[in-house]
Amino acid sequence: MEAANHTGASQFILQGLSDDPEWQPVLSGLFLSVYLVTVLGNLLIILAVSSDSHLHTPMYFFLSNLSFVDICFVSTTVPKMLVNIQSQSKGISYMECLTQVYFFMLFAGMDDFLLTLMAYDRFVAICHPLNYMVIMNPQHCSLLVLMSWLIVVWVSLLHILLMKPLTFHVGTEIPHFFCELAQVLRVASSDTLINNIILLVATALLCVFPVTGILFSYSQIISSLMRKCSSSGRYKAFSTCGSHLCVVSLFYGTALGVYLSSAVTHSSRTSMIASVMYTVVTPMLNPFIYSLRNKDVKGALGSLLRRAITCLSWTVDLRTKGIPWPLRQAL
Repeated sequence: MEAANHTGASQFILQGLSDDPEWQPVLSGLFLSVYLVTVLGNLLIILAVSSDSHLHTPMYFFLSNLSFVDICFVSTTVPKMLVNIQSQSKGISYMECLTQVYFFMLFAGMDDFLLTLMAYDRFVAICHPLNYMVIMNPQHCSLLVLMSWLIVVWVSLLHILLMKPLTFHVGTEIPHFFCELAQVLRVASSDTLINNIILLVATALLCVFPVTGILFSYSQIISSLMRKCSSSGRYKAFSTCGSHLCVVSLFYGTALGVYLSSAVTHSSRTSMIASVMYTVVTPMLNPFIYSLRNKDVKGALGSLLRRAITCLSWTVDLRTKGIPWPLRQAL
């Protein structure tokens, strides 16, 4: 097959989750529902945190940033997949693929860093409670998030710049439902040694270091609680970390599952199904984990819902003013 460079006419073929026409409506409805739930759930978390002054703390500042990143993360892959299913097309242009690679790495990296910053916040709150407000002041928290953005922006951009010289065969098929960097490099027709080396370095930077930071934070938390606190104090402290631990376990557990499934089975189908867990399911579950396990978030969501209902009732009342009484009763 003829090799082609990356022109605007070049196009990749995404294998997708299933070739069976009977499954296409099912997949479309399922992923559309998951996408809408993810966007709505994370948007509610952002609105609840921003509208409740009691939640204007570092922990919830990081949580609202995580919710925003999760909305962007799932929006990187699912809409294009839904468009392809509806149009019965598997094509994606070279520029669209490059854009998807860039933003996928960007938001995946931000997920890693934000989960690490949330672990650091719990470490300072439990191990250094007297200095918590001094260390985790708004300027410091904003600087940490800004630095995380700068790191992942430049690392993601480096990958894209290194992909520009690569060549691909016309109609190259990518064995995935989106353009994942590792899968794109595998189907390149030119040498990808430098790309793979940089990918390993980036994986260490964006995954290994954050995981090490999380493990270190929780080791210090456990050590501090065992030395200082009573059993009731330990339970209360661990309860504040429970939601974060669930999200960390879900995100890294599913990502590890993708790596192991691809390394052990060498099946692209198995790897794709495992990828759905951390690219689609995890961002959807995060709002439920934080709202169901956190009284403050549940209270803020309840208050937000009551205000929305009150606002809606006022709107209906204003619209029904001046309407004859029989019709107003019907409304």
